[in-house]
Amino acid sequence: MRVQRVAFAVSLCGAFIMAGCKDDTLVGPDGSPSTIVFPPDNVSYQAHVQPLFNQTCALAGCHDAGAPQGRVRLTDYGDAVISTPGVVIPGNPDASELVLRIEGRSGARMPFGRNPLNQNQITGIRTWIAEGARNN
Repeated sequence: MRVQRVAFAVSLCGAFIMAGCKDDTLVGPDGSPSTIVFPPDNVSYQAHVQPLFNQTCALAGCHDAGAPQGRVRLTDYGDAVISTPGVVIPGNPDASELVLRIEGRSGARMPFGRNPLNQNQITGIRTWIAEGARNN
């Protein structure tokens, strides 16, 4: 009986470790990975974009400061917009790798292994980039 409990505990811990960035505890009512809602214009990096990144992208095993996937960090404005050319191209959402990935048009759809962003969030990221990807 004790061996079975230990085996169960070990397998449960392994499942948590293997889940890594697939934690869907922050799922909105529509199944999106976050409850962040973007306005139709004047999108704020501080109020909308970074909080969405914090809940869906800048996580351990994904795009955090530790060992970011694809060397893309989304933990702050400098990392998201300045440090990795091409991820965000201010004024040009259609050429920004971030948009291509969250829309599933280039490589694996992001966030990988999780529910996709909802249409409001995708449109909000596009709008933020089209408005110049300001650090506002």
